[in-house]
Amino acid sequence: MSVPAAGPPHCAIVRCAFGVAGGSPTDATMVVVGHRIVTPRLVLEPMSVAVVEAVFAGDRARLEAVLDARVPAAWPGRALVERAFSTSLEAILEDPEKRLWGDRLMITREGERLLVGSVIFHGRPADGIAEVGYGVEESWQCKGLASEATKQCVDWALAQPGITSVTATTPPWHVASIRVLERSGLQRVGLEEHDALGEVVRFTRGR
Repeated sequence: MSVPAAGPPHCAIVRCAFGVAGGSPTDATMVVVGHRIVTPRLVLEPMSVAVVEAVFAGDRARLEAVLDARVPAAWPGRALVERAFSTSLEAILEDPEKRLWGDRLMITREGERLLVGSVIFHGRPADGIAEVGYGVEESWQCKGLASEATKQCVDWALAQPGITSVTATTPPWHVASIRVLERSGLQRVGLEEHDALGEVVRFTRGR
């Protein structure tokens, strides 16, 4: 899994999404520069092994140096590691292309480079169905950044060979998260039960 922003956990596999209220330029053209995705307000930097190692080590200075960006006060930390990664550092290092597939960090374009959130896919799927999650640093919520970043990452995922759809789940009461998923082109397909969260809504978007 990817590294989430400080605050509530990601949506999707952990089944506890949070999003951003307010408008966002989700119809903006996606520009891919190398492995980066550039949106009107963000550079979506690929998650790297160096970033993961710095987070696991709890080394804030190293993390900021790797990203060339200022990171939130809660980054890195044990709670962040426990919430973000469903596997060990060793497992990630064994197959980083699979484990970190599609994961990107949201970094602001204007002024100082600031890490404000992330979009994750929980690894490259073997069955062609990618599961997306996202997080935005609390002080940057309600600005439309989750929608702006998530839609472009979903667009990217669906353009990759072998990917047939992108899916996500969120609690039915989480209106902001539902709005982000809908703005990203996902459609509600039904309800299901989660062991810890109870009833969640499943969203999906195909090619």
